[in-house]
Amino acid sequence: MTDDEDPCNDCGDPVSDALARTVRLTVDRSQIDSQRLCPECFADWIDRYESEMQPDDHPAVADADADIIVD
Repeated sequence: MTDDEDPCNDCGDPVSDALARTVRLTVDRSQIDSQRLCPECFADWIDRYESEMQPDDHPAVADADADIIVD
């Protein structure tokens, strides 16, 4: 592994700077996490992100009468 081939944080395989992708999680301008990923792991990360962030196909409909209080 050369200086420009650091390992992927997911699979551990060496990846050159030209191919590496960095995913950063920041909250209120504070960096929480940073991951250096090879192209394959980055594609897997994108797939997981899209599947987890998509709204449910069949959202649960709240019972409209459940919030009505009758004294």
